[in-house]
Amino acid sequence: MEIYRAHVLCCGGTGCTSSGSAQIIERFEQQIKEKGLDKEVKVIRTGCFGLCEAGPVVIVYPEGTFYSRVKVEDVDEIVSEHLLKGRPVQHLVYTDHATQEQDANKSLDEISFYKHQHRIALRNCGVIDPENIDE
Repeated sequence: MEIYRAHVLCCGGTGCTSSGSAQIIERFEQQIKEKGLDKEVKVIRTGCFGLCEAGPVVIVYPEGTFYSRVKVEDVDEIVSEHLLKGRPVQHLVYTDHATQEQDANKSLDEISFYKHQHRIALRNCGVIDPENIDE
């Protein structure tokens, strides 16, 4: 089992896929390889995060930085700033519409949309690779 210092979770749900998440994933994989980070950073296509209006959604762990409305053109900046230099790209971080807060360190559970939800069957949706039985 390989251990990575960071995971880039990219929504592969219907809404995000129709907004170009497959191309975003492809670009992340390409940029990560070009920058020599392929042994340190893993890109994972997840199921739906549930916040489709903010898609395509990308979350970078271990920080849990929630990027919204990501475009293919944004990937290079996320890789060079966040994954290489450790600086989240603030202008791409999700803005919580209920509080108007934008916090790169806010976990999903702290965002108003998710705060009052208690997921049971879908608790890992958006967090794991749905095509990997080991997860």
